[in-house]
Amino acid sequence: MASISKVRKTREAKPYIHPYLGGFLLGLVLFLAFLLTGNGLGASGAMSRLTVFVEDQIAPQHVDRTPYLLKMAGGDKNPLDDWIVPIFFGALLGGAVSGWLNGRLKIEINKGPRISNRTRLLLAFLGGMIMVYGARMARGCTSGQALSGGATLAAGSWALMFAIFGGAYALAYFVRKLWN
Repeated sequence: MASISKVRKTREAKPYIHPYLGGFLLGLVLFLAFLLTGNGLGASGAMSRLTVFVEDQIAPQHVDRTPYLLKMAGGDKNPLDDWIVPIFFGALLGGAVSGWLNGRLKIEINKGPRISNRTRLLLAFLGGMIMVYGARMARGCTSGQALSGGATLAAGSWALMFAIFGGAYALAYFVRKLWN
């Protein structure tokens, strides 16, 4: 018997959309979100609601005693009954479908040659935790702050984005050697 090897077809990666066209389309989606729902775009609100949903299943007494959580759940309120939850899952699904259709859906670790996979994953996790903490303190994620807050000319959103970009630019000097 001859061995049969599976031939795995991979999609060839298509070029990215032009950044100005992408920016225009994102602005159009944001405008339509404000027009149709009266709300902007963001993801941390959905994550909060998902967390409260799980917490309400495990420790409903804690949710009922915490005023912040009680706004989203408790009693007969379903924390998933909010416009941001389907937007969040739609963004995840849309990104996955887009990546698959354009030949970019794959599992990989992007890193420089001087850093191990383990260190890269640890640093990514730590950076993510810092961003999550900051998003909760700022009462919104960077996408919500930059897109929705920036579009409404909220001074705090503009200050946050200048701080994020300035901080990243200042930190880049110290971590550049990890990527070269």
